[in-house]
Amino acid sequence: MSEVTAEMIARGRFADAGAPDRRRRANRLREARERLTTSGAGSRVFDLELLRLYADGRRAAILPQLLLCFAIATMTTLWLPPMVVAVWFAVQLSAVGMAHMLAIRLLGQDRTTIRPRNWRARFVFAEGANGLGWGLFAVLMIGVADPWATTYVMVVFMLAAAVHTVVTAFVPAAVYAALTPMALGELIYMRPSSFYGPIAPMTLLALGALLCFVALARRTYASQLDSLAFQADKDLAIVELEQSKAISDEARRRAEEASLAKSRFLATMSHELRTPLNAILGFSEVMKSELFGRHAVAAYRDYSQDIHSSGEHLLMLINEILDLSRVEAGRYELREEAVLLSEIVEDCRRLLALRAGKRGVSLEEVVEPDMPRIWADERALRQIALNLLTNAIKFTPQGGGVQIKVGWTLAGGQYFAIRDNGPGIPEEEIPVIMGSFGRGSMAQKNADEGAGLGLPIVKALVELHGGVFNLRSKLREGTEVIVVLPPERVMNALSQLDPDAPEPERVVRRRRMARSAA
Repeated sequence: MSEVTAEMIARGRFADAGAPDRRRRANRLREARERLTTSGAGSRVFDLELLRLYADGRRAAILPQLLLCFAIATMTTLWLPPMVVAVWFAVQLSAVGMAHMLAIRLLGQDRTTIRPRNWRARFVFAEGANGLGWGLFAVLMIGVADPWATTYVMVVFMLAAAVHTVVTAFVPAAVYAALTPMALGELIYMRPSSFYGPIAPMTLLALGALLCFVALARRTYASQLDSLAFQADKDLAIVELEQSKAISDEARRRAEEASLAKSRFLATMSHELRTPLNAILGFSEVMKSELFGRHAVAAYRDYSQDIHSSGEHLLMLINEILDLSRVEAGRYELREEAVLLSEIVEDCRRLLALRAGKRGVSLEEVVEPDMPRIWADERALRQIALNLLTNAIKFTPQGGGVQIKVGWTLAGGQYFAIRDNGPGIPEEEIPVIMGSFGRGSMAQKNADEGAGLGLPIVKALVELHGGVFNLRSKLREGTEVIVVLPPERVMNALSQLDPDAPEPERVVRRRRMARSAA
């Protein structure tokens, strides 16, 4: 169990350490979905955002509004007594200050404790007080007979209406609360008798400007709603992406824990099984060999042979499971050295020649001459060749043959192929037998021994070498397996240099540059 580290054990033991983060992400996802599903006017989340936008605007506009009120009060002293102007300035300053203080309080309050309906009513009241202040200004200017005063009042009303429209556009009720007193004050100032006089066009222009400001405020409000909906949609996509990533991380963590548990289980069980299994194999070997005397009953010798064969099969199965688990976990280390592929295949053929002879299967080997060594793991290549040859002999009927080829690939690598003339494998069963513990219908019908791990182990070992494993089969025609090793593993893949051949152009050019530099 050298692969099991303290970090892996700690991660498996404290698997719930990330639970608060998962709950926090789930809350963000729920909030984003609520913002999107309840988007539009009337939703608490959107109303809160609009109120905060209004409060930001009101807080930022305090200085320009104070300067505007001060400038208008100063100019108005040309027509009204300073005391009257001072009273109006104080009233207007109080209204502006009240709206500003409400905005500051909203921005400083916790979002979860804000009630949008109550705060909207407060802002509407404050903006109504602002509008009444400007309406009072119009009433105070009624007695002024100077024709320039009319133009002055119209300009003041347009400036005030423009400022209030920009600031209160995010709360439509506040827009109406501010502009309605202004419109009434303007009508009172102009008086109905003046609608037919020379200042009628200016009156209509002022009223039309107020209507334009209302339309502008509605348009700004609708645009902001669309922007908030788009932002909510984007937030939902981001949160869902984070949620998907969290789910993926959780799945990966659980897979790592499962792999860790599997590795620990396999390591423990292999030790627990091998210890008594070695004793079974040893004692059964002694019993079947009759080292301490012949059996009184001949059947006991056969039973000992069966016990020994079953123990060997169980040991082989344990080794295959451990090999496959190490390969899948990426902990199978190749012990690479210079080996001859043809010699490895030949050794495996000799080992299995007796088994093939007992089954009446002929072995034919075709090897290309003068094949160089390759850089590979000899034990892994031997296991690959033994597994493939064993399968070929196992599924070849009596009187059949198995052909072995070792040679070069077109890309400069090396390969060996094993072809039999057995019953073949149905095309739809090839993915099954290439999976772990997968067995084809032919193996099940013939009740052949095996756990279905040979081909997955072969494929994994070939891929560890950077090679390719191919399996081709047709019913009643046989099966062919091909193992291809890449050119990078061939040790002397470069051809020998011809002493009489001309030097390459790049060598000549490099030599000329060296001479010129000298």
